[in-house]
Amino acid sequence: METILTNARLMTEEGAFDGTVVLRGSNIAAVDQGRSSLPSAVDCEGDILAPGLIEIHTDNMERHFQPRPKVIWPNGLAAAIAHDAQMAASGVTTVYDAVCAGSHESKRDFRTKVYWQMIEAITAGMREGLYRVDHKLHLRCELSDPHLMDYAEPVADNPLLALISLMDHTPGQRQWRDIEHLRTYAVGSGQSEAEFEADLKTRMETGPLAVASNWTKVLGLYRERHIPIASHDDTTEEHVESAVQSGVTISEFPTTLEAARAARTAGLATVAGSPNVVRGGSHSGGVAVRDLFDEGVLDGLSSDYVPAALLQSVIRLSVDFEISLEKTIGLVTWGVADMLDLRDRGRLAAGLRGDCARFRFAGETPVVREVYSAGRRVV
Repeated sequence: METILTNARLMTEEGAFDGTVVLRGSNIAAVDQGRSSLPSAVDCEGDILAPGLIEIHTDNMERHFQPRPKVIWPNGLAAAIAHDAQMAASGVTTVYDAVCAGSHESKRDFRTKVYWQMIEAITAGMREGLYRVDHKLHLRCELSDPHLMDYAEPVADNPLLALISLMDHTPGQRQWRDIEHLRTYAVGSGQSEAEFEADLKTRMETGPLAVASNWTKVLGLYRERHIPIASHDDTTEEHVESAVQSGVTISEFPTTLEAARAARTAGLATVAGSPNVVRGGSHSGGVAVRDLFDEGVLDGLSSDYVPAALLQSVIRLSVDFEISLEKTIGLVTWGVADMLDLRDRGRLAAGLRGDCARFRFAGETPVVREVYSAGRRVV
């Protein structure tokens, strides 16, 4: 099957130009300047055509497994398929589904209840060819949970497992170094003040011991399988130094400019949240992502909990810093592909996967009009 997309503004690492992309089978067959005169060509009407977006860390699937507080959807595969459709509609063609192994609460929470259903849904959907886009498994290992390895070990050889991140949500550390931000988040999510105080006490007592034990176990389990490992919520230079010593290659969501600078100096790739860009700051008291970008220490973006934020954020950065869109679109395409060693996608280039996202603007709001995943139109 061949699809010719013409009269489009192509986003490439070398620059933007008006041109044509030919999709043949599951790959890109050609990328050319100028307009095709073939009657079968799809007229993109001057829309932007970018590589399909790559999402490195999203827990968006959880929203479909729990559409209301304390309501768990009974059909996990249906929830995953709805999540897949939302990612595709946001221009994403490769998604690393972040699933929490373990809990950062003293009581078993929603995430531990649906953990196995989520793993099975991701695996079954890919096995049966049910998804519009390519899904990979990103295991978020909650080091502060004494039971972490009960969740992590059984999926160590899952063929979809492509990324591990080392999480530590112990109160007073990293993302929650300011406990008042944690209080606001927890109470706003439904905990009473009394429940929060009891949970806080337990977590601060058990967390540090569990982190010390689990760190070595997780590294031993996954390094021998050559799975990339990311640190998470690095806050200090010491956090970055520890990550480097552990063989980490990606620093996810650094919470301070100090940590992001240290990560860049140490050769780690940095990833930050797109919602932070769109909202103008962090919801948990961390550094503003635009400051990381301005400093030149930002390598990639993740939609985290809002899929549509990926495109919105690169447009926001382009407008605010008065630079061309192709300079920021790399933060959600080729830049992320490089840090994940995805050599078969992330760029508009002959021979790579036929992943493309076509969009235009309504003011400064991106409107996704078509998406092609492995050469097949999915939106």
